[in-house]
Amino acid sequence: MIDSGEDKKRGGGSPTPVRPERLRGPVEFVGRAAELAQLRRLVATPPCLILLEGEPGIGKSRLVAELLAELPGRHLVGECDDVPEPFPLGVLLDAIRGGADRLGPLNPVAGALAPLLPELTDVLPDAPPPLSDPAAERHRLLRAVAAVLAALSPATLLLEDLHWADPATCELLAYLSTHPVAGLAVVLTARTATPGSSTPIHDALARTPPWSVTRVALGPLDAADVRRLAARTLRLDDPPQQLTATLLDRTAGIPFVVEEVLRTLAERGGDPLADDSVPFVLRDVLLWRLRPLDEATREVLGAAAVLGMTPDQRILASVLSLDRVAIGAALTAAHRAGLLHDAGDGLRFRHDLARQVVYDLVPRESREWLHLRVARVLEQELPRPVAQLAHHYRRAGSGADFVRNAEAAADLATERGDDATAASFLLQTMDIAELPRPVRVRLAAKLGRSAIDGLSQAEAIPVLERLLADRRLPPGARGELGLVLGRMLRQQGEALRGYTEIERAVPYLRAPRRKAPALAVLAAPDTVVGRHVDDHLARCAEAETAAAASGDPAAHLAVRIARASLLLELGDPAAWAIISELRASADLADRPREHARACLNWAQGALHAGHPEQAEALLAAGRALVDETGYERLASLVEATELSLDRAAGRLDGLAERLGRLVANAERMPVTLLDARAELATVLALVAGTGHGSTDAGGNEHGGTAEGRNDLRSTAGRRDDVEAAERALRDVVADARRVGAIWPLVQALSALARLLLVDRPDEAVGHAAEALSLVRGKGVLAWAAEAVLVLAEAAAATGEPARAASAVAELEAGIAGREAPLALAALRRCREFVPA
Repeated sequence: MIDSGEDKKRGGGSPTPVRPERLRGPVEFVGRAAELAQLRRLVATPPCLILLEGEPGIGKSRLVAELLAELPGRHLVGECDDVPEPFPLGVLLDAIRGGADRLGPLNPVAGALAPLLPELTDVLPDAPPPLSDPAAERHRLLRAVAAVLAALSPATLLLEDLHWADPATCELLAYLSTHPVAGLAVVLTARTATPGSSTPIHDALARTPPWSVTRVALGPLDAADVRRLAARTLRLDDPPQQLTATLLDRTAGIPFVVEEVLRTLAERGGDPLADDSVPFVLRDVLLWRLRPLDEATREVLGAAAVLGMTPDQRILASVLSLDRVAIGAALTAAHRAGLLHDAGDGLRFRHDLARQVVYDLVPRESREWLHLRVARVLEQELPRPVAQLAHHYRRAGSGADFVRNAEAAADLATERGDDATAASFLLQTMDIAELPRPVRVRLAAKLGRSAIDGLSQAEAIPVLERLLADRRLPPGARGELGLVLGRMLRQQGEALRGYTEIERAVPYLRAPRRKAPALAVLAAPDTVVGRHVDDHLARCAEAETAAAASGDPAAHLAVRIARASLLLELGDPAAWAIISELRASADLADRPREHARACLNWAQGALHAGHPEQAEALLAAGRALVDETGYERLASLVEATELSLDRAAGRLDGLAERLGRLVANAERMPVTLLDARAELATVLALVAGTGHGSTDAGGNEHGGTAEGRNDLRSTAGRRDDVEAAERALRDVVADARRVGAIWPLVQALSALARLLLVDRPDEAVGHAAEALSLVRGKGVLAWAAEAVLVLAEAAAATGEPARAASAVAELEAGIAGREAPLALAALRRCREFVPA
């Protein structure tokens, strides 16, 4: 079953052979002193969350084993497998099982774990009644895990191989990073994310504040450590330098590969410097260990590699039509050969690299046959392990069976509120070339809905675009797919493309309950260029009609939220009555995530109009709801709104640094990135010392005269600050133009005009005029207040205030009768330069 390969003779070698003794005992732990000391310090002062990262074989597991060996107290250990189940929190539940004998009194919310841990029924509280909202059910589950961990603390929770973790586990860990459990030190190991690909754990932790997670990166061993390892393993007092160089060259310093090469050298003797003695790659190490095994043992080992890291003897016996005794004997022989090791709960491959090498040695036809046999055996299990079945059928090349099980796995994940896992399975189905169009459309619609709140938008967008390009697509499917594509594009920061896709989709949406929220999205004025506020008002009215026709409370709620946001931007006082009504309603209270999102959107609208006190109250409510629900996806929006409020209120100390950190960590929430960059660039312009004349959300003027501030810094220092601010603003302008995002574009153009007013007034006037033109096309004149103020100051500086008279008059007429304190304050300043 496994190809044995041929021995490769390589020329060259040392003129003075070094003959090591045979290896006795395990390879010793070397190096990593600094990393081990850092881990000791961190876990000694819980709570903490540590992510230990590195490439496969780099020594993550060995390092944490050394840490736990000397660490007193309770250890909770879990390990992920490489075939992810759509079952949430599996690795955490395993860890909890290991410490359940020491559980004391528990918070009643811990009863939510009772259905998942039936063996702990006697120690867990009774299960609470189910909730109708999957998101609320999932959040209660997260709180239940946190409650049990709190009862087990003080403790160290070690979770290994988190690159294979299910998204629900990752969500819980992100929750623990910002809601730490007293006395709990959390240590995670994961492979480093590679460019262009990521994992749920990296995505989840990327959305948490930088201070909440300590990342420890492991790199390859250096020459000194490799030399020390060679000396101890080969029993050499002074290993030749050439040996160290050869080992480094052929193992890249990866500890697992170094150890396996040295272990094999020690066991078989010979000259470690000769090319035919030092394996070139790990494959040669495994071939050497496979050599003494008979064909029957190799066949079992190959099937074990197909099955996974920890082969189940019962399943292997069924797959290979052998009895359990023969399977056990073969695995024991592989253990004696160093291919498997005893992990305490059974024999398993020592490392995934070892399993992968054995797997690759199985001929392709045999691998496909084994995957198919494994799938047929697993089909008899109840409940059917649909995630594993999808994996094995795909590897077997059985497309129809794969799609059937992948869809079932996605549906199961969706039922449990695990959108990211659902999207992952559905994305894989899109690669099946022979998929019939109706099936592809159905799965794509599910993919779009899952990816909206999942982490697979970038991968799902091209799939939906290809389907929508098919002219034979049915109208209903065109509307559904266009809507989810538009929403994803908007969340990816592609404002105009997303808006346009939703516009195209609306005529094809037949169900009023689907049409109403789509039209509500189109009612938002602060998203795109090229749409007048009258268009947004019309869309809002259409949305209200559709919501009434639908009879769906959720659709009605979405439209009311959108109506309040639109009126806020227009300075219509009726907005506050709607907001008060909605916040007091059961409809919004029963949907805490919608409530959080609405509060944050309203807070931003209040800031745009110049209502800082109301914005602060709405932000506080939104932040509390995000914390309460564990909706970490909105954490960056909370922080962005808070920073915008600080900037508007003139609280600039340290603001640029905080905004810079937000921008650096906003890549997982692209919709907030451009606004955050616009805020950062505006703050840089203010700090540069030329922000005189601008007003904050309360109508207070920032700064003073440019001359007064320039006295506080050197001319060269000020010039550097101005140049940095100008570059940042121009970058924002370019990107906002590209994606058609109007609010950051107007904000950046106005700030750029203010920045250049003293030294390059003509250029400043051009930028201010462009901002005014954009706002004129939108019809919300309050947004142009800063740009008009720049025009007024520039005109007055040239002794021709009449040049700005029409712009000031336009602003005055545009905000007449509106609640727009920020614009009114700017208008009063304008009248100092351009009298009526």
